[in-house]
Amino acid sequence: MKRLQFLLVLLLAIPVLAQRHGDFTAGHIVDLTHAFDSNSVYWPTAEQFKLETDFEGVTDKGYFYSAYRYSAAEHGGTHLDAPVHFAKGHNAVDQIPLEQLIGSAIVIDVTKQCATNPDYLVGVKDFEEWEKRNGKIGPGTIVLLRTGFGKFYPDRKKYLGTEERGAEAVAKLHFPGLDPAAARWITQNRPIKAIGLDTASIDYGQSTLFESHRILFEKNIPAFENVANLDQLPAKGFSVIALPMKIKGGSGGPLRIVAIL
Repeated sequence: MKRLQFLLVLLLAIPVLAQRHGDFTAGHIVDLTHAFDSNSVYWPTAEQFKLETDFEGVTDKGYFYSAYRYSAAEHGGTHLDAPVHFAKGHNAVDQIPLEQLIGSAIVIDVTKQCATNPDYLVGVKDFEEWEKRNGKIGPGTIVLLRTGFGKFYPDRKKYLGTEERGAEAVAKLHFPGLDPAAARWITQNRPIKAIGLDTASIDYGQSTLFESHRILFEKNIPAFENVANLDQLPAKGFSVIALPMKIKGGSGGPLRIVAIL
């Protein structure tokens, strides 16, 4: 049923995208979502994704049937952070307008900087350098940050900086994120729809105040985390559809995100 709902929304979205940006029905689709399984990367303090079997096999009537149940934290694997995650009274998952999750997108590539610095902060300079090469970031853009860490997923040691779990492991996290100064710059100067990246958090691993989350979410700008396959996207000239599980009042949820080139 959930898959059917997703496909229906996708089919409804395509004409809107086609009208605004051209015919995407023949475009190349890139899946930006990591599959959910027992290896999916979750925060060290969160429960892992679990898929359990209710039934799988041939029934007493002679036909095959399978049904499963899953359990998971909101924040893990490829997922969306809703503004209410760090901004009281702001949009929960089910309150984010669909228009804000669909639209033209860009990739800001900082893989070289992150290759030698796992604590790299994507800064204002990185946004300005992208604009020098590609033009000003337009209103309503979805911004994706490519750090290169996506290639390590789901190796927790390489991806997070530690494979340990529990509260004490949080202090050992090392991965790139968005500089709070850049979060402030983008919210004040470029009215974007959403922002995402190929790490476990929009704030870098060593953050303790989660300032970038707070700055973005105060402006009702959601974040996509643990995004996959950003290496398959160009700097610009494509669109994104990012549809989370519609959890009423949720602070986040599993996300199916695709790019259409």
